[in-house]
Amino acid sequence: MTDLHIDDFYKDVAKIFIHLYNSFPNKTVLYVDEISGSVEQDEFGLYSERYLSALSAMLWLADSGYILYSSCIKQEALDQAVLSEKGFLLLSTRTSSSAMTITEQDDELPASVMRESHRNINLLRKALASGSSILIEQQVSALLA
Repeated sequence: MTDLHIDDFYKDVAKIFIHLYNSFPNKTVLYVDEISGSVEQDEFGLYSERYLSALSAMLWLADSGYILYSSCIKQEALDQAVLSEKGFLLLSTRTSSSAMTITEQDDELPASVMRESHRNINLLRKALASGSSILIEQQVSALLA
């Protein structure tokens, strides 16, 4: 039996990292619905558990030192969000060969292209694009280890 909330956490972390890396070094408003998908509220105006889990993943990354932000905008976004030095270096570093489970080895590619494809951010992008929760979990776990 799989823990679906953990699979969602890994996917949320991947999306948060990619979103903030794409805007680095600029500070941005990181909206929860960009991570969780559509905003669903019940008849009392409370957000869904899935939505709140995405917000919690954002706050967990901040508490763990991977991202910085100035304030929460209600339960809707983190204002002035940016990767911390720790987060940026983690994503921009090239991975070791043992963790490259989703890269293609192609001798015809130039060395510079191969080096770039082995950066953690690109491996994370490939894992997320694959849609495989196993690959996403492997990649995020390797990053957070």
